[in-house]
Amino acid sequence: MVQTSPSRPAGPRYTGKPKVAVLFTSPETVLEDYDRLIRLAEVDQELDRGADTILKINISWQHWYPGCSTAPWQLDGTIRSLKAQGFDRLVAVHNSTVVVDAHEGAIKNKHQSVTDRHGIPAIHLEEPPVKWIRYEPRAKMEVLNDVYPDGIYIPDFLIDKNIIHFPTVKTHVFTQITGAVKNAFGGLLNFQRHWTHSVIHQAIVDLLAIQYEIHPGVFAVMDGTIAGDGPGPTLYGAPREERDLGKPRSDRDRRDLSQADGLRPALDRVHP
Repeated sequence: MVQTSPSRPAGPRYTGKPKVAVLFTSPETVLEDYDRLIRLAEVDQELDRGADTILKINISWQHWYPGCSTAPWQLDGTIRSLKAQGFDRLVAVHNSTVVVDAHEGAIKNKHQSVTDRHGIPAIHLEEPPVKWIRYEPRAKMEVLNDVYPDGIYIPDFLIDKNIIHFPTVKTHVFTQITGAVKNAFGGLLNFQRHWTHSVIHQAIVDLLAIQYEIHPGVFAVMDGTIAGDGPGPTLYGAPREERDLGKPRSDRDRRDLSQADGLRPALDRVHP
């Protein structure tokens, strides 16, 4: 099966004026701050209310480590806000890698406890009922056609659904800094995604173009309570409170922006 681009108008919905919200937070107010933040970023103007919404969780390591993967309060606060605004058709989406077990990661990073609490189903992209289908983008690809001469394959489950990415502020051994745009790398490419490492910058541009073709709404919520510093995403040194990167931001245009600051991850206290 070959899937071509949906019939919606070509090109991204980018207007040249991304809406960005930035907030400082505290352990006592973090969930309420996420609600305020997402409303300031006008998530209701970006997502299609007639479509399901994917919560694309980032698991860079199955073990919990500050700043490495989606924070539980980041996911919880966003879900609470979405439900309060009438977005009830939510589904959590995970992807494994050749070195990361997403099932184990969902438990150890408290993602499963959050989604179970809210009654949200979880899908793993490498498992049924998801099928990987050949996709032919309308946009001109910079490198993906060369990297994958037998065709670009993406999960059929992602097509025609809104997507919200949940990255964290951290450095990365290949991209220097990683975030919302890089987060699509795990969702749209399969276990051969490492083939693109030598052309990673062009590859994520291609993936951004594909996202704007297949998703009616694209949004990013990025947590910077702890910024990962070092040859990440799994080889950071001791976590530190980030004074420059960790300013909370959210945007409806998928820039690499953070969403909270100055919060030490009281993981067991916030989400036992």
